[in-house]
Amino acid sequence: MKIELTTPLTKEKAAELKAGDIVSLTGTIYTGRDAAHKRMVEGFEKTGKFPFDLKDQIIYYVGPAPAKPGQVTGSAGPTTSGRMDAYAPTVLDNGSTGMIGKGARTKEVIEAMKRNKAVYFGATGGAGALIAGHIKKSEVVAYEDLGTEAIHRFYVEDLPLVVIIDSKGNNLYETEKAKYRKN
Repeated sequence: MKIELTTPLTKEKAAELKAGDIVSLTGTIYTGRDAAHKRMVEGFEKTGKFPFDLKDQIIYYVGPAPAKPGQVTGSAGPTTSGRMDAYAPTVLDNGSTGMIGKGARTKEVIEAMKRNKAVYFGATGGAGALIAGHIKKSEVVAYEDLGTEAIHRFYVEDLPLVVIIDSKGNNLYETEKAKYRKN
């Protein structure tokens, strides 16, 4: 089932999504890879603040390539989500309701998702140029010194995603493997 989804991603909206849903996402999302997540969480531990309000926000695990003239951004394919697993529970416990990336997540992240009614979306690895076409605006909001790994605020239109893990912990990576094992 294809779902048209607009940000912000409230806990109520997240709770309606099921593992396997195809989503077309429009609205504001933030970016952050491991260096930005480390800095965010360390800063939070010292100051009690994040560089942007996490409430109902989706973070896309991407370090977009530099934009060529006339482009909003360069290639923007997902990075491996496991690199953020040490930081994701803190980010989720402080308001974020969605993550976009690729690859499996740890038990601790899934428990934090369930506790916070959050979801994990999969973006297609290797499709960075295609994904970049859905990014209509981009601005750096924190950690400019990290270059492409700085935190960006993106405005996306009809970004194609799949719900990999829903807010109840249903995990497409596990359920689909089980189906194929039966055959």
